Amino acid sequence: MNEKARIIELRDLLNRYNYEYYVLNDSSISDAAFDQLMQELIFLEAKHPDLDDPLSPSKRVGGEVATEFKKITHERMMLSLANAFNDDDLRQFDRRVKQLTGETEMSYAVELKIDGLALSIKYENGELKYAATRGDGEVGEDVTNNLITIRSVPLKVAEKRDFEVRGEVFMPKESWLKLNEARELSGEQLFANPRNAAAGSMRQLDSKVAVSRKLEAFWYYVPNATELNIMNHFASLAFLKEQGFLVNDKTKVFDHIEDVITYISELSENRYDLPYEIDGIVVKVNDFALYDELGYTAKTPRWAIAFKFPPDEVETRLEDIFFTVGRTGKITPNAQLEQVFIAGSKVQRATLHNESFIKERDLKIGDYVFLRKAGDIIPEVIKPNVLKRTGEEKAFVMIDECPKCGTPLTYKEPLHFCLNESCPARNIEKLIHFASKGAMDIEGLGERVVEILFEHDLIKDISDLYDLHTKRDELLTIEGFGERSVSKLLEAIETSKNNSVERLLFGFGIKEIGEKTSKIIASSFSDLDSIKTKNAEDFMKLRDIGPIASAALVEFFSSERTEILLSALSEAQVNFKYLGKFIDVNSYFHNKTIVLTGTLYELNRRDATKLLEERGAKVTGSVSKNTDLLIAGADAGSKFKRATELNVKIINEQEFLELLTKEQSEDEK
Repeated sequence: MNEKARIIELRDLLNRYNYEYYVLNDSSISDAAFDQLMQELIFLEAKHPDLDDPLSPSKRVGGEVATEFKKITHERMMLSLANAFNDDDLRQFDRRVKQLTGETEMSYAVELKIDGLALSIKYENGELKYAATRGDGEVGEDVTNNLITIRSVPLKVAEKRDFEVRGEVFMPKESWLKLNEARELSGEQLFANPRNAAAGSMRQLDSKVAVSRKLEAFWYYVPNATELNIMNHFASLAFLKEQGFLVNDKTKVFDHIEDVITYISELSENRYDLPYEIDGIVVKVNDFALYDELGYTAKTPRWAIAFKFPPDEVETRLEDIFFTVGRTGKITPNAQLEQVFIAGSKVQRATLHNESFIKERDLKIGDYVFLRKAGDIIPEVIKPNVLKRTGEEKAFVMIDECPKCGTPLTYKEPLHFCLNESCPARNIEKLIHFASKGAMDIEGLGERVVEILFEHDLIKDISDLYDLHTKRDELLTIEGFGERSVSKLLEAIETSKNNSVERLLFGFGIKEIGEKTSKIIASSFSDLDSIKTKNAEDFMKLRDIGPIASAALVEFFSSERTEILLSALSEAQVNFKYLGKFIDVNSYFHNKTIVLTGTLYELNRRDATKLLEERGAKVTGSVSKNTDLLIAGADAGSKFKRATELNVKIINEQEFLELLTKEQSEDEK
């Protein structure tokens, strides 16, 4: 095969693998194999610039920097939707639709209203022509270069007739949290919510920025569907799936408005469990033949309505502001609040991030403040209710010394740091992290135990943990530390020496180095002795590791303190090698997509996931038609119901444990 033919073959292969991974959630090749094919394509395309294709999968990595966004006039107006705020508004919508059409029965499609950035994409002759934002409804901005970095979006489709598709680009909650963590560390302004983050990412002139933001998109409307002989909304979604688009699996069709209302109630109750934000639920007349008859107002179609959630915003009192010290030395002001219930949980505390955050909002101790859960996850103080001020409120004053060790703070806009490596608060946080589940998983060494041992001068540093067995008599003198608990603690510390090195690497608490990154590094370089000799360029060659993380690794391993620590751990015979297991291809769970739901009593969720992944399973968070198995613990909720509807195989925790035990017994034979 000549190189030009190979380029065409590689493009087809990579487009198919992108579809499998990002839409079907079921990849047929490994990440490493995919990356190898991509590198081959990029190399060959560089040799043959005459074969340049703006729709090549190589373009998804970003790199093109625009000087401005061109304007695109929409072929059809992108209208807003009228709102419903309660059940009676929905019933009124139903009555109005029936009155205008003369129908006595009506079929409605009900779908989630994703909180993101609305886009319209045009396909001509099976190829993506352009992508445009909503803009003012008539004219939007050309964001094609950024749109194609979202790998679930098909660049080419089987349908050769021209069509338009509309949808919503969004940022998953997890991606938003990680992005804000990185921005705070680098002194950048935080995104208030995932929607702002998605919109800001799509409007970057440098498409590499969009790539790094981990955006996703759901598609929900084909404006010219009837030209394609598609006669109802639900059928148009099936068409989009056939063409390779990611379509939200929560959409359902009902023939009665009361069933619509019931489903909306169910969706509303479970919306906090979704991995993305929604700001409402859309109800659409399913039959396209009725759309022209129903018509439009000046701004909205009469055949659809958006049910809007009541605002999850409450008022409570800011009783005090206290400070915490993280393991990196970052000083964080926190709000002590009068307890309040919001978005499904009780809240008494909320982070206030930094001094600028407090001053920008003019917060004072004693204020009544408005509180919400940003992204339905993190309690966030929005602003004070200045109308309730009595004059007795106290102005906020930022501390200038570490609240734990008294060291003068260093200001690196917008954050304050305690740079004292011996700060008790920093060392306690480091020890707590080191012993945590994701790190060395030392059972019995929780937050309070670490604090007690620190207060008694029994541990000051990580290496001291592995010297505790020499201080058994001193441990037994501490109130609440009996023979049994001390023995179990020392045994757990001893057991942790045998962990695979990625746990140790994560346990060090190196900036930017999480669990996943630690495993990538450990599995790439085999042992800690090899890892500590690598330079930034070596680390940056690895998947998902950028310049900041690489620099942090080099800084950590070049430190004299680290050298002393590693020497002590080596002397204590802590394992420095990667002990990753080979996947059990003979397991019942191998190659299955599995969802865990409900409460597991014998295994926690993390351990169950680890056992499944070791057996080659893919553990996901939501049930879909691609789910092979649901493992249901006690009080299983909506996922159990969804699995039943899709005829997904369901087993309980006991059956799961029996399968694991059976496989373990067979392995030992």
